[in-house]
Amino acid sequence: MSLRKTLCLFAAFTLLPFHAEAAQSFKAWKKDLRKDALSQGISASIFDAAMAGAKPIPRIIELDRKQPEGTMSFSKYYSNVITQGRINKGREMYSKHRAELERASRKYDVPPQYIVALWGIETSYGRVTGGYKVPHALATLAHDGRRSKFFRSELMNSLKILDAGHISVANMKGSWAGAMGQNQFMPSSFNTFAVDGNGDGKRDIWTSLPDVFASSANYLSTSGWKYDERWGREVKVPKGVSSSH
Repeated sequence: MSLRKTLCLFAAFTLLPFHAEAAQSFKAWKKDLRKDALSQGISASIFDAAMAGAKPIPRIIELDRKQPEGTMSFSKYYSNVITQGRINKGREMYSKHRAELERASRKYDVPPQYIVALWGIETSYGRVTGGYKVPHALATLAHDGRRSKFFRSELMNSLKILDAGHISVANMKGSWAGAMGQNQFMPSSFNTFAVDGNGDGKRDIWTSLPDVFASSANYLSTSGWKYDERWGREVKVPKGVSSSH
């Protein structure tokens, strides 16, 4: 091989992202993960149950590389997400669950219509919550290495949620990226914002609507929501103003 070809090949490899985690076999990585989890107080039985049969899921890596928010214009995304059918369903669900929504609204000072809107955008009112085992999805992304530190932390948080008994291993399902429940909280968001809305001692954002509504309201309130202000206004550019400005 010529010196020129050697230098070109070297340059090409140096430009590729180096995924340190993915360079380690998943089996070895999982073994190290177990030690780390147990050192953080997660029980061995919970770890072993949550990670039983876990292996990298190629479809998750594929989805991670082509997220629609990064490839679609806002107008296209908006038209796909804010459909008349979804608006109609939102009105129906607001009417059906008005008492519980208003209870969460009063406690957290967030108008009920925005709790419903968030619910509708995230999971079509609980209809589409994701079918991946959350620890397995997060393990796939943590091992892959593109954002290994972030997803490893989220994986540890998911194990802590299981260890606390808020949800069973079998029922901890979510999106390919590890977002969980009817309001699609990442595990760290669950630990920060999820609340027990029905007083049963658990924070169940998968099946308990009081918990879902209260947790969403708490999330918005804690993040600085102002009760007496609307979320935004459409801005219309005057005719004659160039879109390039």
